[in-house]
Amino acid sequence: MWVALAIAAGFLLRAWFIVHAPRVDGDALLYGDLARNWLTHGVYGFTQASGPVPTLIRLPGYPLFLALCFRVFGMEHYTAVMLVQAVVDMATCCMAAGLAARLFGRRAAMATLWLAVLCPFTANYVAVVLAETLSLFTIALAFYALERWRSSGLGWNRWLWGIGAALAYALLLRPEQGVLAAAVISTMLWMTWRRDTLNARGGKVFAPVAVAAICVLLPLAPWTIRNWRVFHVVQPIAPRSASDPGESVPVGFQRWYRTWAVEFSSNEMVYWNYNEEPIETSSLPARAFDNEDQYRRTAAILDDYNVDFRATAALDARFEALAEERIRAHPVRYYVALPAARLLNMLLRPRTELMDVSLDWWKWKESRRDAVFGTAYAALNLVYIVLGGIGLWRWKKQQWRGHRELAWGMVLFVMLRCVLLLTLDNSEPRYTLEFFPLLAIWAGAVFREAQIRRQP
Repeated sequence: MWVALAIAAGFLLRAWFIVHAPRVDGDALLYGDLARNWLTHGVYGFTQASGPVPTLIRLPGYPLFLALCFRVFGMEHYTAVMLVQAVVDMATCCMAAGLAARLFGRRAAMATLWLAVLCPFTANYVAVVLAETLSLFTIALAFYALERWRSSGLGWNRWLWGIGAALAYALLLRPEQGVLAAAVISTMLWMTWRRDTLNARGGKVFAPVAVAAICVLLPLAPWTIRNWRVFHVVQPIAPRSASDPGESVPVGFQRWYRTWAVEFSSNEMVYWNYNEEPIETSSLPARAFDNEDQYRRTAAILDDYNVDFRATAALDARFEALAEERIRAHPVRYYVALPAARLLNMLLRPRTELMDVSLDWWKWKESRRDAVFGTAYAALNLVYIVLGGIGLWRWKKQQWRGHRELAWGMVLFVMLRCVLLLTLDNSEPRYTLEFFPLLAIWAGAVFREAQIRRQP
């Protein structure tokens, strides 16, 4: 009854977001355009006046999902896509609960299930046409299948193929999910090495791990071949610059942006506006200028840019000169302090980026409603992080309960992803959304510990 009630509550929460807060704009329209052209013209590309133009700036995993939904439910029927994503997200919650049950028991599993289904941060992304919901599913599936593979004796069993499929599709969804494959494959090697050492068997026991690694890379082969045939470049994943071959990349502007950017609001008012919309000097925080001379030069560059909103090589060179000066004067700030601040912002900021809430949510005088809601959302986000952290600590105190390799595989995934996020220009809370399935699982250990203490 409690499981059914949790699932019903989870569906109702996701239905609320689909009805009241759907988002089909920005990147969502890009993905939809790719799926539509793929289906109707056989071209993986964006619509232009002359027709579809091939691209490689987005991996095909999510457009493939959209294309399948369009084929079944009708072209650009995005509500149907969201409903399918709701089902996928509930499957993610159930897998997280299933893994918690195997690690900590039934009571912990129930706690994990409720934490997962009632998490508004992950539920919100069901109503957005982006790859996040499917990415969360692949993470939960990868670690659930990993535990089932271990408990089934390692080697050749059906869970090996579940691991391979989860890691392969995760990488087709988002290029940074290579860190998931790195964490899981490393854990499989550790598990196999320990079992091989204990049983004194030969190296053939590592063959299943090698096959899983090949499964991860295999789907990238046709994508790489396609990119070579169309663009004559070796590009197995989407480029970091999100640009097609031959397109100019504003490297100078990006370096200058990294010398001061921390908040998500800077993405909205500066980073995403470049080469499309005006950028006002008043939108920049005080730390964007080290002195009055830098303020005047920055304002002059932005004034010239605002004439026609075009990113030119001359402007980029001027941004590069500013960036070089600022980096040389404060290298620790650029290479250590600001990346760490951006990561903390992605972890702790209220996850209201999809809602009608002010970017400056903390300003009580401007909007008391937004300030109250933003503070509550930030507190709830912190609750999930703290619960997950306490659960992980208690799990470690119990000597991992016989799941040391799995535990360290999960921690390795979080650590690798954090290291990767330190290299990004833009701070977006959705980049840390991938931690929530693991936080819900770890939080289960809190309730398992409480159950043990109450026993006479």
